[in-house]
Amino acid sequence: MAQTIEECLDYLAAARESVEELSLAADREEQLKQDEARLKKSLDAEKKQMADAVGSTVKKRREDLSSSYDVEINKAQDLLKKARAKREKAKNQGIKERIAEETSELHEYNKELVSRMKAKFREYHAPSWCRSRLYYSLYMPRWAKEFFGLLIFIALFFLALPFGVYAVLPEHKTWYLALIYVADILVVGGIYMWIGNHTKLQYAECLREGRQILDQMRANDKKIKVITGTIRKDRNESLYNLEKYDDEIARLTQELNEVAAKKKEALNTFETVTKNILQDEIEHSHREKIGELEHQYADVKKQLQLTTAEVKARRLTLTDQYGSHLGREFLDPFKLQDLSNILQQGRATNISEAISVYQEEEKSR
Repeated sequence: MAQTIEECLDYLAAARESVEELSLAADREEQLKQDEARLKKSLDAEKKQMADAVGSTVKKRREDLSSSYDVEINKAQDLLKKARAKREKAKNQGIKERIAEETSELHEYNKELVSRMKAKFREYHAPSWCRSRLYYSLYMPRWAKEFFGLLIFIALFFLALPFGVYAVLPEHKTWYLALIYVADILVVGGIYMWIGNHTKLQYAECLREGRQILDQMRANDKKIKVITGTIRKDRNESLYNLEKYDDEIARLTQELNEVAAKKKEALNTFETVTKNILQDEIEHSHREKIGELEHQYADVKKQLQLTTAEVKARRLTLTDQYGSHLGREFLDPFKLQDLSNILQQGRATNISEAISVYQEEEKSR
């Protein structure tokens, strides 16, 4: 049975009302989505602020607690370091005194030998430089160190000196160098030989006794070196009266260990008790605001779920009741109003004709 114009107008009015209600519901849904995003952002920011406050406060209190104990630990370590330094100083002094005591006879013997050598050279009226170690290295070497001194003398006066003189000459010629060598050998070598021959011939007996005295002093020095090395390697420290230093070091070590143990215990208490108290205090100051935001967020989320379901239901209803007849194109309040106007103006007798008229007018524009 064909619909009357009034029925068509009522149908279009109902469709327009359904479309407008869907549009309002969709607008509410979009607004609720924005509100949900805004509230979630605010809630996350508040939670982050709370977590940051907890983290920074706990970190600062932990560092303050640790640093207060570190001050005491550093003081104890400094005292312990000084006590060990005093002990080491006392030990070194004890070793020094022990070395002096155990080598005193050898040192006295060496002094006696030096005095004997001086007296012997005065007796023979020999020059004082003849009893020097340099003289014996140059003219009567016996030991490796003395031979090394002689080699240095030869290298200095018979190699370095001629080349040095040759290097400063304005012209460099081979015969210049040969001449310099000849002059060097004649002058330096001549002086060397003259001193050796003169002293060895005139003071031979004195020089031989001096050689024996120097050899004995060298033997004494080797004994002193052996005794010194043995004493320094000796690990028996009971001879140096270090008990009071050991007692002081033991006391300071115990104090240091006690402070370190207290620090460990305090930090453990902080992590298991104080940290939780601080966290509860900070969270308490944020709890009210977070609770309010969570309530608002949950309320908006629930409204959004309901509104989303409403939009879905209205869209399905609109499609079922009006979409199949009007088509998706005319599920618009303005176009529905245009169709109603066409029917009211008598230019069409039903909805299909009104749609055709509307489409023809659109083509002609």
